[in-house]
Amino acid sequence: MGGIGVPGIILLVLIALLLFGPKKLPELGRAFGKTLREFKSGAREVLDDDDRKESDKQRIEVSRTENNEKENKRLPD
Repeated sequence: MGGIGVPGIILLVLIALLLFGPKKLPELGRAFGKTLREFKSGAREVLDDDDRKESDKQRIEVSRTENNEKENKRLPD
């Protein structure tokens, strides 16, 4: 696949103009922009939650390892 290119984009814009008219296109563009921003924001929140969960798991694993090492130490006879 070679991609859309300039002629393809021009064709899409012309078809959109014919379907929706010049008055409706700015409204559609704003709505699309808002939707895209909300999607990006939601995706960032999900990724941040995953990062927090992963760091919590690592912190718990480190504390378990430290506790096991302390329990395995013996006093001299």
